[in-house]
Amino acid sequence: MKKFFLFVPLLMLFFMSLLFVSCGQQQEQGKDFSKLQSQIEALSKKVDDLTQKVNELTVEKKAVAKVESGKKIFKVGLDADPVTLDIHEQLSGGMLQFSHWVYDPLVRWSRNHQIVPRLAHKWERLDELTVRFYLVKGVKFHSGNEMTAKDVQWTFNRLTKSKDFQGLFEPFQEVKIIDDYTIDMITKKPYPLLVSMATYIFPMDSKFFTGTDENGKPKDLLIKFEPHFAASNESGTGPYVVKKYEKGVVLELDRFKDYWDTKSPGNVEKIILKPIKENATRVAALLSGDVDFISPVPPTDFKRIQSDSKVALHTISGGRIITFQMNQKRVEAFKNVKVRQAIAYAVNNAGIVEKIMKGTATLGAQQGPEGYVGYKENLKPRYDLAKAKALMKEAGYENGFEITMMAPNNRYVNDFKIAEATAQMLSKINIKVNLKTIPKAQYWPEFDNRAADMMMIGWHSDTEDSGNFSEFLTVCPEKKEGYGIYNSGYYCNSRVDELVYGAQSETNDDKRQKMLQEVEQILYDEAAFIPYHWQNHSYGAKNNVDVDPIINALNFPYFGDIVIK
Repeated sequence: MKKFFLFVPLLMLFFMSLLFVSCGQQQEQGKDFSKLQSQIEALSKKVDDLTQKVNELTVEKKAVAKVESGKKIFKVGLDADPVTLDIHEQLSGGMLQFSHWVYDPLVRWSRNHQIVPRLAHKWERLDELTVRFYLVKGVKFHSGNEMTAKDVQWTFNRLTKSKDFQGLFEPFQEVKIIDDYTIDMITKKPYPLLVSMATYIFPMDSKFFTGTDENGKPKDLLIKFEPHFAASNESGTGPYVVKKYEKGVVLELDRFKDYWDTKSPGNVEKIILKPIKENATRVAALLSGDVDFISPVPPTDFKRIQSDSKVALHTISGGRIITFQMNQKRVEAFKNVKVRQAIAYAVNNAGIVEKIMKGTATLGAQQGPEGYVGYKENLKPRYDLAKAKALMKEAGYENGFEITMMAPNNRYVNDFKIAEATAQMLSKINIKVNLKTIPKAQYWPEFDNRAADMMMIGWHSDTEDSGNFSEFLTVCPEKKEGYGIYNSGYYCNSRVDELVYGAQSETNDDKRQKMLQEVEQILYDEAAFIPYHWQNHSYGAKNNVDVDPIINALNFPYFGDIVIK
């Protein structure tokens, strides 16, 4: 709108210049001035028309502003925005958050770790391979199309083609349509986590994504970090419709007027999300009133928010483990288990939790936190600098070596500070680190390319057990499609693979627990990765925002149910 207003005077000047040129030409050539008079009248009419248009647009803008002022608008400042609108392009916490705002899953996790109905209102196990799901009737996509079992089947088939998701769905045989509102999910072998996996299925509008786009490419094309139809278009069943999306700048969501969940308490009509990478800027935006909600809150600012009467701090324990992986293909020394152990002993993760995380994270020494299937109580943090130096000497690397390290600077709480501290700690065992930290949007393509010798990765198991960590982070990469795709260290142990894949079909809880505990012990003994801590989730919000009911251990704030008082 502003650009248009600036354009009007320029346009008038342009017409005036034409007038003067015309006058000069008329005088020089001695032509009839009646023609000039008609030109002036025509130009004057155009100016009058443009002036009227400006006035109309000004009135329209004021009317829109008046309507907007009557809405409950929720302004959000997060450390990053969604990297795409295609919910199958990347498996990450940020993208799963977005999925819950614009789409809806078949089932989802509640705040107290229970699986609750969403688009599937009930389910039942038919046999050891099959669970039947019954879909809510009358659900509309944002396009206006009705959601049916066909859309669930179509979505499942697309998920199995996603490089990020196909490992999760490898145990599945098919989704079978029984009728328009009933499906059977069938696995290849008995699979204890079948219902948990339904939390990943956010039905997409199969009609909307069928056909070709303006470039002649299939609308259902799925490709990472490249333009395609689904990366800039959506049609979900969720509480919000994407109104505007400028990557790295703003995401605007409007409440979907035909949203199926009439019991949702949510009263927000518009969300304006802006990525604010810098911690201090994000906190300042909340304290000044520019935004209503921020996440994450840096631990150093907890007291600052708690001391302000206009805002509140909300925290919840999380299960996301923060790690560094050591690339054995790029660095010969990393193939030596004693070198990896030396790095594990050199990293003072307890100090990082105390000094950098300010005690707001849970110290870790394995993948899954206490309470997860596979957690092993005897595995403890092992900082011991003397032991680290001794191991480097035993391995023949007393004089050390040089490596590259890469981490994001706006994905995890204090991620770049953790990386900087790690680099300093490794220097004490003569490992020189060339560190590079970059924004999340640029980091993930670099991670996929394995662009550094040590790379940071955080992971939360949505299945609430340690098997999910191993399937993505520690099984042998490039051996089984869809598995180990976030194993940038290329760690590989055949026994680990045997146990992880075996646990997928083990329905005896005690046996499965022991299998996953053995995995954790092997990973610890071989220093497969460097564990730091499980990251707690933190949020800051104005006092009139009802935050606690919509947050959970997975860090998926359910904005569809957010209430502004």
